[in-house]
Amino acid sequence: MSTELESPGDDALVATGVAGLDEILGGGLTPHRVYLLEGNPGSGKTTLALRCLLEGVRLGESVLYITLSETKVELAAVAKSHGWSLEGVPIVELVAQEAELEADNQFAMFETSEMELGVTTRAILAEVGRLKPVRVVVDSLSEMRLLAQNALRYRRQILALKQFFIGRRCTVLLLDDKTGEAQDLQLQSIAHGVICVEQLSPEYGAERRRLRILKLRGQRYRGGYHDFKIIRGGLEVYPRLVAAEHPDDDAEIVQLKSGVAEVDALLGGGLEFGTCALLIGPAGSGKSSLTVQFAKAAADAGIRAAVFAFDERRQTLLRRSKTLGMDLSGPLKAGTLTVQQVDPAELSPGEFAHEVRRAVEGEDGGPGARVVVIDSLNGYMNAMPEERFLTAQLHELLTYLGNKGVATFLVVAQHGLVGHQMMTPVDTSYVADVVILFRFFEAKGRVRKALSVIKKRIGRHESTIREYQMSRRGIEVGEPLVQFQGILTGTPAFIGPAEPLLGDSDE
Repeated sequence: MSTELESPGDDALVATGVAGLDEILGGGLTPHRVYLLEGNPGSGKTTLALRCLLEGVRLGESVLYITLSETKVELAAVAKSHGWSLEGVPIVELVAQEAELEADNQFAMFETSEMELGVTTRAILAEVGRLKPVRVVVDSLSEMRLLAQNALRYRRQILALKQFFIGRRCTVLLLDDKTGEAQDLQLQSIAHGVICVEQLSPEYGAERRRLRILKLRGQRYRGGYHDFKIIRGGLEVYPRLVAAEHPDDDAEIVQLKSGVAEVDALLGGGLEFGTCALLIGPAGSGKSSLTVQFAKAAADAGIRAAVFAFDERRQTLLRRSKTLGMDLSGPLKAGTLTVQQVDPAELSPGEFAHEVRRAVEGEDGGPGARVVVIDSLNGYMNAMPEERFLTAQLHELLTYLGNKGVATFLVVAQHGLVGHQMMTPVDTSYVADVVILFRFFEAKGRVRKALSVIKKRIGRHESTIREYQMSRRGIEVGEPLVQFQGILTGTPAFIGPAEPLLGDSDE
């Protein structure tokens, strides 16, 4: 979190009407100041500005929208697309006259002895003086930059407007579409705060937007980039998750049972809440099925669980689980289990973290999820191939879940099926408290599955390797495979007398 000074009391701040942005700002904007909202065309500046004014109308404040670029018709169309009514939002449309843009007809807006305002500036001052608004939006500064003709006149004009607005106790948003200089540091130095919005275009998938507070004098705020989306009704901002803001509650250590006695025995009784389990192995080895077993066991016990599926359609997951003896329809209907299919092409890291946080903290005011399944890390990484520092963001998310006392299951599919060449897409074993390893091995002419726990930070666990099988009866785990050696390599050697394996009697 970035800070300059302690923020004033929340009752003194100006709410923007966007909950996520207000959270980033520490409650809102300091009143009676001038702020710069900058971003390229299409990044969401107008939508944010209109939402801020409508919030003022809701609070009974007088507002004013001064437009030098968009027409009233265009603004009304933007509002209509969001289901808004601009009743109570006066719009002053100031279109620069053609003569004003000709160099020969430009008058100096400021002179040494006396300030002479141009037609546009005088019109702005007149409307503010007449309506006496509390919130003002000026859209956009690129037109005023053209009228000023040079940097000195432009800066002095903005300074004069700043003093004028502050003297009339207005909170002002100056919109800049960045069509002039790449980064107008002169303008940023004048403003009390600077909010930068960006629109990114990945090679595949929908565009992504993010914002950053470049500057905010005298107020605590959350630094860094924050993802957001433009939806019907305005902006949905996803504040960057900071795990340190959610300290560990030091609750009593309680174990989550899977409902399969042999699996719980491998884990030393179960998985502790507040820890993360990494389930790693080749595709088809049963990782997702075991996480569903844990989620169903929790839901059946009245503990809310949330499954985020990157790799599998929701309906496919439900059908597959039912064929394995895990009917999820009851917990889904009772609300103790949620299964959310994640669309890889429409996702940003901030939005995903927000969805997880919303599930954990409870959407309807009820208890939040205490079991979270992310299936899989491969899908998470592939969904956002152009994003940097995904591992760091994942670490922050897992730390947050641990602080909240959530049992987290993270599925990772290794490249390859058997042998020594299996590799993981990214090494995340260091962030996991428990590592459960899945392997294929061959015995008696059949491909079989093996399960073992190779790491557990809290408490003891079995060091044995057990056979693992999925059938219509559910998940079955056999006795330790003491007659085999080299199972983890996929090419075991038989070293003892024959023993029955799972499925030998009826398959």
